[in-house]
Amino acid sequence: MPELTLVIGNKAFSSWSLRPWLALKHTGRPYEEIVIPLRQPDTAARIAEHSPSGRVPCLRHGDRVVWDSLAICEYLAEIAPEAGLWPEDAHARAVARSVSAEMHSGFVGLRTHMSMDLKAMRPGVGRNPESEADIARVLGLWRATRERFGAEGPFLFGRFSIADAMYAPVVTRFITYGVEMDAVGRAYAEAVMALPAMKEWVAAAKAEPWDIYADERPAADFRF
Repeated sequence: MPELTLVIGNKAFSSWSLRPWLALKHTGRPYEEIVIPLRQPDTAARIAEHSPSGRVPCLRHGDRVVWDSLAICEYLAEIAPEAGLWPEDAHARAVARSVSAEMHSGFVGLRTHMSMDLKAMRPGVGRNPESEADIARVLGLWRATRERFGAEGPFLFGRFSIADAMYAPVVTRFITYGVEMDAVGRAYAEAVMALPAMKEWVAAAKAEPWDIYADERPAADFRF
């Protein structure tokens, strides 16, 4: 049995679960996955069996329990240093941590009005001054990191890092809601969506029987 167990919400909607899942996939470490559907009568009770915060995601490693997406990613970087989840260069690493923390704590307009939804295409929905400001900040951040640190590959800091795991759900949001991206943003989105792990997540999300937004919009196939 794998030492690592990752408890997540259903893949179509749990952006916070996607982040450490991508990081864990990148380590190549074997793990057990427990998916708990959100917004079900027993959701809270099932999550409480695993997570002291009452939220997903949650990582168990033997008798250790780590919760919160960014904390899990940091823990994975510690136990799997060979995976290179943070950039080697100290300057790039500091910026990668900063942009990851900004994603973790900010972009309230984007989160509130354009939630992750891998079961639909909803172009134009959720656009207001708050979400537009967040969109502009994200695209500017992608341009800046790619220009300064992206020479070694297609990701924000060249090679895949925790920063990319943190922004992967934003990539899916931009696709779902039809956000126009500049050439840099579009190329970055293509790189993220081309990840084998990302393709696996999206396929699993589409196959899930649960649709927490089914009453709010017609079903439509997520595609990129």
